[in-house]
Amino acid sequence: MDQSTVELIRSSLRPLLEGMVKGTIPLTAISFVLGLLLALVVALMRLSPIWPVSAIARFYVSVIRGTPLLVQLFIIFYGLPSLGATIDPWPSAVLAFTLNVGGYASEIIRAAIISVPRGQWEAAQTVGMNYPTTLRRIILPQAARVSVPPLSNTLISLVKDTSLASTILVSETFRKAQELAGPTFEFFTLYMVAAAYYWVVCLVLSFAQSRLETRLDRYVAS
Repeated sequence: MDQSTVELIRSSLRPLLEGMVKGTIPLTAISFVLGLLLALVVALMRLSPIWPVSAIARFYVSVIRGTPLLVQLFIIFYGLPSLGATIDPWPSAVLAFTLNVGGYASEIIRAAIISVPRGQWEAAQTVGMNYPTTLRRIILPQAARVSVPPLSNTLISLVKDTSLASTILVSETFRKAQELAGPTFEFFTLYMVAAAYYWVVCLVLSFAQSRLETRLDRYVAS
């Protein structure tokens, strides 16, 4: 590795770190939290005995899972203006990622709820708990333990998927790497540095997942 490459890597560390801290991480965190809330609603709709409610949720999940994330992002950012709804790049990215997470995570949450034995519902009813209380105090804590690994995978995938926001000019890590590589044509070097940042963040999330699983095991066991 020659001196100019070392200098390029050194000078790129701070701009790419800013892209990660100010772009990638907030975009991931906001989209994932909103996506989880949406996913919980969609999961409960799919479990609803009311057919139209369940059908609407099933249709939404089918569309999200059946179309590429990049297409969803382009429809929101480039397609909606033709219908008179122009959305800035950042909220467009948040909306696209939220809808995508909501579709995939809803199936994870639904499966986790179904995995809780039916006797848990019946036992809660016998002591007079209503549906929301049973869900909050009995079912969701047990479902959370089951859903942590797949939801963590969804979060880690989202960290990497946020690089797609560069296509609509959102200033995140990959977009920063593209901007820095433009004048020098050192795409390989700068993309490798950007990849290292994504890798480190994913390692941290994997460690947090392991700790969270341990804590939930103790909580459910108690």
